[in-house]
Amino acid sequence: MFRFLLGLFSLFILLAIVGAGGVLFVFWHYGRGLPDYHQLAHYEPPITTRVYGGDGRLVAEYAVEKRVFVPLPVIPQTVKDAFLSAEDKNFYSHAGIDPVGIARAIVVNVKNRGKGADRRPVGASTITQQVAKNFLLTNEVSIERKVKEAILALRIERTFTKDHILELYLNEIYLGGGAYGVAAAALNYFDKGLDELSVAEAAYLAALPKAPNNYNPHRHPQAAKERRDWVIGRMFEDGKITQAEYQAFVALPLEVRSRKEMQATQGADYFAEDIRREIMAKHGGETALYKGGLVVRASMDARLQAVGSKVLRQGLANYDRRHGWRGPVTRIPAAAGWGPLLAAVPRPGGADEAWQTAVVLALNDHEATLGLVGGKVGRVPFSEMKWARPALEKAHMGPFPRRPADVVALGDVILVEPAAKGEDGKPLPANSFSLRQIPKVEGALVAIDPHTGRVLAMVGGWSYGKSQFNRASQALRQPGSSFKPFIYLAALESGYTPSSLVLDAPIALPQGPGLPLWRPKNYNDDYLGPTTLRVGLEKSRNLMTVRLAQAIGMEKVADYSGRFGIYDNLPRQLSMALGAGETTPLKLTAAYAMLVNGGKKVRPTLIDRIQDRNGKTLFSHDLRFCDGCSANRFTGQDMPVLPDIREQMVDPVSAYQMVSIMEGVVQRGTGTSVRAVGKPLAGKTGTSNDSNDVWFVGFSPDLAVGVFVGFDDPATLGAKETGGSIAAPIFRDFMAEALKDKPPTPFRVPPGVRLVRVNAGTGKPAMPGDAKAIYEAFKGSDRMPGDEEDVLEGSGGIDAGFSFAPFLGAEEGGTAGVQITPPPGAVPGPDGTVPAAPPAQAPVSGPAPSAGGLY
Repeated sequence: MFRFLLGLFSLFILLAIVGAGGVLFVFWHYGRGLPDYHQLAHYEPPITTRVYGGDGRLVAEYAVEKRVFVPLPVIPQTVKDAFLSAEDKNFYSHAGIDPVGIARAIVVNVKNRGKGADRRPVGASTITQQVAKNFLLTNEVSIERKVKEAILALRIERTFTKDHILELYLNEIYLGGGAYGVAAAALNYFDKGLDELSVAEAAYLAALPKAPNNYNPHRHPQAAKERRDWVIGRMFEDGKITQAEYQAFVALPLEVRSRKEMQATQGADYFAEDIRREIMAKHGGETALYKGGLVVRASMDARLQAVGSKVLRQGLANYDRRHGWRGPVTRIPAAAGWGPLLAAVPRPGGADEAWQTAVVLALNDHEATLGLVGGKVGRVPFSEMKWARPALEKAHMGPFPRRPADVVALGDVILVEPAAKGEDGKPLPANSFSLRQIPKVEGALVAIDPHTGRVLAMVGGWSYGKSQFNRASQALRQPGSSFKPFIYLAALESGYTPSSLVLDAPIALPQGPGLPLWRPKNYNDDYLGPTTLRVGLEKSRNLMTVRLAQAIGMEKVADYSGRFGIYDNLPRQLSMALGAGETTPLKLTAAYAMLVNGGKKVRPTLIDRIQDRNGKTLFSHDLRFCDGCSANRFTGQDMPVLPDIREQMVDPVSAYQMVSIMEGVVQRGTGTSVRAVGKPLAGKTGTSNDSNDVWFVGFSPDLAVGVFVGFDDPATLGAKETGGSIAAPIFRDFMAEALKDKPPTPFRVPPGVRLVRVNAGTGKPAMPGDAKAIYEAFKGSDRMPGDEEDVLEGSGGIDAGFSFAPFLGAEEGGTAGVQITPPPGAVPGPDGTVPAAPPAQAPVSGPAPSAGGLY
């Protein structure tokens, strides 16, 4: 008996040695060449780059894996409890593998095999094992992978704390819907931060790691709720919640909410895309953008961005309607069964979200009966389609329709928008719609803070869904007369004054051997004779501009255009003075911003600051150093003063003279439609040859805005279409909304300006009671205008036989009716001059002439 027991004991010892040897062999065999788990100490997972607007609202996200890394101490205990109960309740007590869990899994798998159930084997992976698999191994289903996973789990447990392991797990785990980690999942499913989640919501997140697609709340709502309730039950069993809480939480429906943050800045697609391109090109490339977890503070003002998108779209639609109806989207049979056919029609790219596709089912003299997607029926009253003249070639239109059948036919698929009121403001019958079409014309709008260069709004076209090409920053177009202010600025810097006279008359200039003479023209092909610089710019006189550019030299013009960032290398040709070069709306608007800020250089920027995942600043647009701004408390010290490091590019007085002249463009010149805003504004129209490109660029004292409109494939906008008729109304509507809650602010007058009371037409000192009097800005060194003024005639020769109308008579829309109001507190001297003070000019009356352009 003793020998038997001894033999049995020896066999047991032998088996134990063999078993231990086998385990050691398995650990040696599978432990060779395993990934280095020490990298988990410094692991930086791919994190979402998030772009925020100036008001802190989210603009865009960029990620390969949508993840927001959250340190474990910041994760609420409820979330940790839910995941521990669902995945590994013994996490804080085992050494990396859970023998009890393994035994339980073996029993379940044996039972399933005995029943013949064809199920995936149940695992017993601890959270540590899942970290090993997710970070260091693959998802292969095999015994070899499970062994490697267990070996790595034991090593990880010996090296790292439990909290560090749990932190890695909660931030790495994939939870469906493109969300990695609990923070991203909370936003994805509930539009909440982790600290806002309820126990039931945290339990749902904890239900997802095993099979997020199987518990998708949209595709499998019942399975998702059952799995959530199972997690809540596990939390109750583990003592994390009470029985009453358990019963209350499982009774709740599973309600998920899509994220709403992005909706706060709709219309910002072009803005966000330019930021994406800039980060890719200058701030770390693709890796930094999609994996680096950058925090980008954009300069965008969400309110101005929304206003810009709205007014540009409305302006493009207004132009498009003026130029006719181009026909239906497509045609389908209007007989029975039209519903499925209509539903199969693709939604046209660029269609407004409020627009619907509809098919014309019937027509009479008063309305068109519509069939809508879903089988509903509506109507388009004739009043809502009578704008739809047939669009012909070269921007010509056919006759206005007299009945609905002149516009649409049975079976036409059209775009319509619900309408409660007609265009005349009168109520429409129920289920009424207005006829719509997607404009072919495109445009751009840019708004810049002139003091910093921060781009507050940028709209690159009708719709980002229709075209991702950003016409604000990428489209190179001819600015036409909107370039002229920089010719006149160069002239003012060269000794001319606003009252200097330049001949407005035909001119013929040689272009070189064998080439015909160049004979530029004014827009209306008329001539004013000797005319002041002010009037020349207000009325956008091409011939005066050519003579002025010839006198100061194209080298100087090119220098100023480069100095203000409009052109990099302007050709030294006189036609360039009329805006024949090409630039972008963003560059030209930034150049105007440098005029109103007193001639100081600013760099247009979309990004205020970029920080990495740890909060370190990688880029800042504001490079000023503030000595004293970091004080912890006030101890009687002086307020810190921020230095002005902007480069002074021109004399501030010259810049103000241009601002004053361009204020006259709004009051008396080609931009009088802008005058309706009722606040101090200045700017300049621009119209290129054949009206292919039209512009209005201008500013208030604290906001510079540029508007461009044109076809992507350059073509005429119409014989009578100009910057004043298309672009200026868009600028007007934007400024009216942007400045509606702001008090009228006069343009700031720098030291050294001498304000002289002159006749706005002649530039000569005004007599008492002169109805055309304004306060003109002169430098202290300028010679005051007198009766005998030299006239710049140019050296190209004057064609004989021309005549010009009496200079600036009231019948030409001059300054008849102007009432002079001296600046507050100003006392005119004996010579009629006033020291520097804000000028005050009353609105003027009279029709606005058309804008100048290239000819």
